[in-house]
Amino acid sequence: MDHAAAQRRGEKFTGEQLEWMHMIRDHIATSVHIDREDLDMAPFDAKGGLGKMYQLFGAEMDNVLKEMNEALAA
Repeated sequence: MDHAAAQRRGEKFTGEQLEWMHMIRDHIATSVHIDREDLDMAPFDAKGGLGKMYQLFGAEMDNVLKEMNEALAA
């Protein structure tokens, strides 16, 4: 089971997942949107880029990006 699915069931995100979500939030605040390609640019690339995001969030990665885009760009 991946961490994002666990979160949807009321479990907490890991510290590393929260760090990534904060970086995503900051990116959306300045760029209005984030997509997969952005994950291979700074600051994400220094933390492992797209591959690390997938490692942390698994199959829920795209849903996490979508939900954060919808919530923060609105």
